[in-house]
Amino acid sequence: MSVRKPAVAGRFYPGRKDELLAELERCLTATADPESALGVVVPHAGYVFSGATAGAVYSRVKIPDRVAVLSPNHTGMGAPVSVWSEGVWLTPMGEVEIDAALAAALLKGCPEAEADEAAHAREHSLEVQLPFLQKLNPNARILPVTLGTHRVSTLESLGRALASAITDAGGDVLIVASSDMTHFESAGSARRRDEMALEKLRAMDPAGLMAVVQRERISMCGAAAAAVMLWAAGELGAAECELVDYTHSGMVTGDESEVVAYAGLICR
Repeated sequence: MSVRKPAVAGRFYPGRKDELLAELERCLTATADPESALGVVVPHAGYVFSGATAGAVYSRVKIPDRVAVLSPNHTGMGAPVSVWSEGVWLTPMGEVEIDAALAAALLKGCPEAEADEAAHAREHSLEVQLPFLQKLNPNARILPVTLGTHRVSTLESLGRALASAITDAGGDVLIVASSDMTHFESAGSARRRDEMALEKLRAMDPAGLMAVVQRERISMCGAAAAAVMLWAAGELGAAECELVDYTHSGMVTGDESEVVAYAGLICR
């Protein structure tokens, strides 16, 4: 059985279970009963910086027993569309089982996708989502997909194949797209640039999102993941994509001259 050990525990989030649970309690601030959703966009920086924005999203959605998690590939390792197809991932909170049936369906339906573990080995952006899922639904199984391509035709094909796999699976499946927004610009510049991407996200326009990110050189690292989520959620009947929160690292450090920005959205 393939076992993926934590790569960034103790750095991006606490490495001890008790400390991690306390940090999750800080980030998860439910103000209303959670509702069903088809997809979300959540950030993936260290919890001290982006955990509150991720928590604002996760607090508002029901976490079903099956979750597809889409992330960018920061390391350059592995296949352009990489699916971890079986086994378990470990966090300080225990094991997260891979949804092997959903992975097999996606691999069968999308020729561009490959069963590959190399792309996931040191990637932080998918791993940091797992403690939130474990906290809110300890029974959740995951479909991990890491993306190292911005080819629009590939992303659309993957999104439609994911929607088909979810439909065939029956029951609820949440699609999590892991992404930070603009990197290393002033807070004001980041907000102006990110608003162009957020406009396309709220309009549920994945092709438009990829076009504006590339044309304006917006350093939204998970744009591809968000686009795949939008294509899949649209196929599954999503009617809206709501912006829940927008923050940046300067709100923690006090320095707004060079920030990384974070957005949280819910598609339903």
